[in-house]
This record gives sequence, C-alpha cells and structure tokens, in this order.
Amino acid sequence: MSSRLDGGTAGLTLAALVAFAANSILTRMALGAGLLDAASFTTIRLCSGALVLALLAARQLGNPAAWRGRSLTGPVALFAYAAPFSFAYLRIGAAVGALVLFGVVQLTMISWGLKKGERPGVQAWAGLLLAAGGLVALTVPSVTRPDLTGVALMAVAGVAWGVYSIAGTGGSDPLASTARNFMLSVPLALLLSLTQLGEAHGTATGVTLAVISGAVTSGLGYAIWYRALRHLAVTQAGMVQLSVPVIAALGAVVFLGESLSTRVLLSGVAVLGGIALVLSSRSTDDDPPMKTMKIHDDADGPRPF
Repeated sequence: MSSRLDGGTAGLTLAALVAFAANSILTRMALGAGLLDAASFTTIRLCSGALVLALLAARQLGNPAAWRGRSLTGPVALFAYAAPFSFAYLRIGAAVGALVLFGVVQLTMISWGLKKGERPGVQAWAGLLLAAGGLVALTVPSVTRPDLTGVALMAVAGVAWGVYSIAGTGGSDPLASTARNFMLSVPLALLLSLTQLGEAHGTATGVTLAVISGAVTSGLGYAIWYRALRHLAVTQAGMVQLSVPVIAALGAVVFLGESLSTRVLLSGVAVLGGIALVLSSRSTDDDPPMKTMKIHDDADGPRPF
C-alpha cells in the first residue's frame, strides 16, 4: 500500500465520496417515490453527465493524446454500474443496497490490489475489519428478507464500479477520460431506454434529480475521483468507499428527514476509524500507488484487463 495521503489527495477523495453518497440520496428520492422510471433515470443521468463533461473538457479536443484511447472498459463499466444501480433501488432498500454495493466494490478492488502485489500490513487489516464491522452494524439491523434479484443487480453494479475505478488508474487527463467514458456510455443507455419504453414514466422533479445526479454528483464527482485515484493504492481506494453509506445516512437525516440514531453514530465512528487506520498505515513492502499500476490508460490505447 502506498504512503499516507497528502492533504490535496485527501480533499479530492472526500469530495468524490460525498458525491457518491449524494448519488444514492438522489436516486432514492427519484425512484423510491416513483418520480421517474429506472431506465430513464439512468439515461438522463449519463446524458447530462456527458454533456457537462464535454463542455468542460472542450479545451482538450485539441490534444489528441487525451482522446485517442481505444479501450471500452471505462464506458462499458460505467454503464454496467449505472443501470443495475438504478434498477436495484426499485427492489431493495438503501441499507441492503449500501451493504452489497460497497462490500462488493471493496472485495473487487482489494482482490485486484493483492493480485498486483499490494501487501497491507497488520494495522491495515485491523482497520479493514473495524470498518467492515461498522458497516454491517449500520445496515444489517434493518435488513429483512432482501429481494434476491435486487441484491444480484447491486452486486453487478459493485463489480462494475470496482472495474471502473481500476480502469481509471494512470490516465493522463482525468477530466478527458471521464468525459470520454460518459459520452461512449450514452448509446448503451439510449438502447436500454428503447427496450423499456413500456415502463417509461416521469415527472419534472424526477428529471431534475436525474440531471443533478448526472451533471454534478456523477460527472464532476467521477472526474474528481479519477484524479484522486492517481495517488491512491487499489486497497486504499476500495477501503475509503466504505465511508459512503455513513455519509449517505447523514445526508438522509438532513435531506430526507430520517432520524439520527445512536447506532448510526457508533457505526460511523467505527467505519471512519477503520478507514483512518488503513490510510495511516504502511504496507509490508514499498508497493507503488495506483498511478504506477496502469490498467487502461486512455491515452495509451487498450491493454489486457
């Protein structure tokens, strides 16, 4: 695992995690209340993110190196996360969704990190167990008879998000890479909507929530995440995302009027404390950060994944 995070990377990471949590809240607000169907939410989210990112990355159009990537891993993984994520929230609650999504993300990224040679030390593993225990304490008490289809969809979303994060390592321009991923995911989203025309419905509020999710908390949030990934080890990147359910729970108190229980507070302390242990630890060897473990640098063309 890489060395301790500097202030700049920590700030970028925190901003990205807040954006991830906001996505969960916005999706629950739109789909939980039936304000928009899942396919339309996914399509509007990806289209609005692509539009905003294209405008922001317009200056890179004159830089062929930032756009010539031929790998489709990023765009496909982005769509494979966004679509199941939306449909899963039609069938399962936020607690189950958070547990499955970020548990699978963590397993995917940590497994890849171990494969690439990262060797977390005792302190890091202790932090992992503490954070995982806090996440379970946060979600399991409210879990009853989870819908297996919903769980499977969220698990697919978790694997896809882990792949998307890994695919962002080593990119020379995070903004251009993210813009490219969003733009190339749009045809897949439009095809999904065409197959779900019979289920299409929506309201102005639902569309607005989807646009905010796409343009702000997804588009800008993911660009920030790709920039932070250049300075995070794979295991670190997997671990920090365990804080998202805690941030989302706190956001639900503010924006959805949910109560703040002692269980939520104690679970949050455990998760954040575990993450702090991991980020402040050093590995048993001097493994490089993610930015040196290139998987799919969009500026370099495709590589085996």
